Amino acid sequence: MVTKVQVKGMQEFDEFYKGIDPKGPPVLFYFTGAKLPTGKSWCSDCNDAEPIVEAYLTEVKKSLIFVYVDVGDRETFKKTDCPFRTDSRTRIMVIPTIIRWKGVQRLEGEQCCKRELLQMLLEDEEE
Repeated sequence: MVTKVQVKGMQEFDEFYKGIDPKGPPVLFYFTGAKLPTGKSWCSDCNDAEPIVEAYLTEVKKSLIFVYVDVGDRETFKKTDCPFRTDSRTRIMVIPTIIRWKGVQRLEGEQCCKRELLQMLLEDEEE
């Protein structure tokens, strides 16, 4: 069963990150652009990936936490000093990006639209 969590901005990300139970289910962070009033992100790649990611999550049978992280508006994210770009835990250069907590695995940009890569990332067991 997938537990979905939404956080907005670096402060909420940091608060959630500090509270992760290392003995709990795997945690994946999904970094996307802020939603516009239309309900779509300003990031076209995020809009392309979202239905594929959502569809795949409905098929996941194991327990995991999937955290949607809103990186802000386009202007905020594009700044070189954006905290999501500079923080050693994230180092996000493109969105969407999915990162497995406590791992090196990540999917970036168009990779998030590839079902087989999502499957490998979500089903990979790190022990």
